[in-house]
Amino acid sequence: MSKLSLDRILQSQGFGTRKYCRALIEDGDVSIGGEVQDNYKATIETERLVLEVFGEEWVYREHLYIALYKPSDYECSRKPSHHPGVLTLLPEQFTWREVQPVGRLDHDTTGMLLMSDDGPFIHAQSSPKRHVPKVYQATTAEPVTEELVAQLLAGVQLHDEPAPLAAVTCIKRGDNQLEIVLEQGKYHQVKRMLAAAGNHCTALHRSAIGQLELSSLGLQEGEWCYLTPEQLALLTPT
Repeated sequence: MSKLSLDRILQSQGFGTRKYCRALIEDGDVSIGGEVQDNYKATIETERLVLEVFGEEWVYREHLYIALYKPSDYECSRKPSHHPGVLTLLPEQFTWREVQPVGRLDHDTTGMLLMSDDGPFIHAQSSPKRHVPKVYQATTAEPVTEELVAQLLAGVQLHDEPAPLAAVTCIKRGDNQLEIVLEQGKYHQVKRMLAAAGNHCTALHRSAIGQLELSSLGLQEGEWCYLTPEQLALLTPT
């Protein structure tokens, strides 16, 4: 953390252009500790800084680390084509900060989606070299058999992959329910693996990334939360 001019602070937090942020300050729309700040050149310590903009509190964060409970029929894209984008579920300031999804979930897949404006974090979390396990709950068109589970654990060949892809773990959770843990994160991987094994996925939900479980966050579909350092640590492979 460091000292920055107030207009730079507002800009860094996604409140708009430098010019617009200066106007907000000069118009008396920005306070700190209940005291109006009207000098945009004032240098402010960013550590533990809490701003009030239009009467709403905003904690200064150098970077954003977010978990979203993604609903169905939302696209993980900054430029969606057929469905609303997941960014519409977040405050407008996050778009200004260029928050983006960490990886992708299909438009009809629900569950945990990480989002951030920290480039190195996004790259690290998306890298196949990290081997971060991701837990999926899949609903299948046909009943789950022991043979299906065995195939997914042994590995199935997808037409555009040089080698078979295997689940880390695969557990039958119901007549038409599977819990699958993957590390690779290939395009449509769960759906394509089930199809290659002779079944089909009718619904898919990501319930955990690493050791961070969606159920522990207390979110409903469409809701999001900031991740604490302790929660971020759960994303590191053990």
